[in-house]
Amino acid sequence: RLPADFVADAFADQSTTAPAGAATRARDTDDPARLDQLLALPKAHLVVDGYNVTKRGFGEMSLEQQRKRLITGLGGIAAQTGDEVTVVFDGAERMHGLPPTPRGVRVLFSRKGETADELIRRLVRAEPAGRPVVVVSSDREVADGVRRHGAYPLGADSLLRRLARS
Repeated sequence: RLPADFVADAFADQSTTAPAGAATRARDTDDPARLDQLLALPKAHLVVDGYNVTKRGFGEMSLEQQRKRLITGLGGIAAQTGDEVTVVFDGAERMHGLPPTPRGVRVLFSRKGETADELIRRLVRAEPAGRPVVVVSSDREVADGVRRHGAYPLGADSLLRRLARS
């Protein structure tokens, strides 16, 4: 069991409805090569701010189509890298019409009274010190919050570019 599994379990129970090398630091936060470098670290955990990414990349689609496209793409990344992948969406209740969750991808929805941003920060805090956690969100508040807990924040464009070339 992984740390995010415990957060997800606690979330379900409560719900009623290490720096990389200088070359990595020098890369732009929206560079997909930086994302690749971080995901190549042992036991990396990719945490994605779902609607932050989908509204930026697939905003013309319905929310259901946005979720499906992102989850499917993340399944490809999980299969290629073997990394743990968690995508977090805002939503008090689990949405219906989700595609089957690909192996290696965890899909979480924030509960009533909690934002996806807060759940993302909780996931990051649950990880042991030294584990590489990569958080994809173009929300500056999320990036600053997870950076304080040792995660590597990247902009949504890094993931969108990575998905486009897959």
